[in-house]
Amino acid sequence: MIEYPFLLSGGSGDRATVLLAHGAGAAMDTPFMEAIASGLAGRGLRVARFEFGYMAERRNGGAKRPPPKAEKLQVEFLAAVSRLACEGPLIIGGKSLGGRVASMIADTLYAEGRICGVLCLGYPFHPPGKPERLRTAHLEGLKAPALICQGSRDPFGTRADVQGYALSDAISLCWLEDGDHDLKPRKTVTGFGLDHNLDAACAAAFDWVKGLA
Repeated sequence: MIEYPFLLSGGSGDRATVLLAHGAGAAMDTPFMEAIASGLAGRGLRVARFEFGYMAERRNGGAKRPPPKAEKLQVEFLAAVSRLACEGPLIIGGKSLGGRVASMIADTLYAEGRICGVLCLGYPFHPPGKPERLRTAHLEGLKAPALICQGSRDPFGTRADVQGYALSDAISLCWLEDGDHDLKPRKTVTGFGLDHNLDAACAAAFDWVKGLA
């Protein structure tokens, strides 16, 4: 397996580190990921970002193929955890697909004492327009503490959708007002823009991480 480099923000490895993977169609250095990394690092956390192999190949001029199924990406996420130099507490997570994969490997790593939680940014509870195709089975019995930051009108799982799910008590939800899958609100509706929701997500994540210690 080819090992791709980490993109690091926020200081030394003795701090609490958040290891983040990207979403299905966008790389680790998108404006969204940059804003989250900056927001968390600015609050004193260390952030490490990495790319799954299919996305790294796109960056190097490879074909723009759809991502492998989430189950196949678990091995790559586990490999990233193993090679990240981290002396302090470790939280894993990511944007959409990245957060979903992290949540799928979380309980094994948590039971081994290798992580202390999972941070999901825009969890894809179901494909847009297909609420019957839930991706929540493993979330019902999740043991690892988790925070899901979700836009209230996210087509992958709105507030109304998620309120009806049988999620584990280990999962906390942070709802971002009027946010879509990228947490972006409609300024004409809310009076504020994306920066407001991204900052709120980072603040909630920081407070949650502090509570894990």
